[in-house]
Amino acid sequence: MKISLFCLLFLSCVALSAQQFDSYSDSVLFQRQVKDKEFGDSLHSPLSKEDRAHFHGLSYFAPDTSFRVKAVFLKYKKQEAFVMKTSTDRVPVYHKYGYLVFTLQGKTFTLQVYRNKEIAKRPGMKDYLFIPFTDLTNGSETYGGGRYIDFRIPKGKEAWLDFNMSYNPYCAYSAGYSCPVPPEENFLNIRVGAGEKNFGDH
Repeated sequence: MKISLFCLLFLSCVALSAQQFDSYSDSVLFQRQVKDKEFGDSLHSPLSKEDRAHFHGLSYFAPDTSFRVKAVFLKYKKQEAFVMKTSTDRVPVYHKYGYLVFTLQGKTFTLQVYRNKEIAKRPGMKDYLFIPFTDLTNGSETYGGGRYIDFRIPKGKEAWLDFNMSYNPYCAYSAGYSCPVPPEENFLNIRVGAGEKNFGDH
């Protein structure tokens, strides 16, 4: 059984700042080009051979700075361990590391942020956190199983939360992967029209 690593192969690109490009939109589009290139590569792609043969890039919402918001990050003093449900019988253990409070379209929301200690042990992943979420676009514009956002432990109490960087789990592209199911507490009762859209008929 294949297991998704949840964070994509182009994580290093996420650290690129808009200052290295003419605009924020250019930085987002560049990262998407990198991802599309990886997906077209049979060595690094979750796509089936048939899908790769007709692959011309993933589908995304246009970059939208209104979905890049400044959030307050609060770390839990006691990080409770729990088993996160997956698309298979796999039972990975996560810890609730903290949560983000932010305003989007005039409403205040909270998203829980999780940490997997096994993933954190891998090179370059010590400060890696995971935000799986669902919203009102799931099942229509975006993958029905929800989307993910990669996150790094912030240095202070404020951090950028960028929904333009939200992406599909590998289960959205092909069967045979084991993907975390976003907990109900991370449902956003709003249309998040940013990031990656649904992939074909999957």
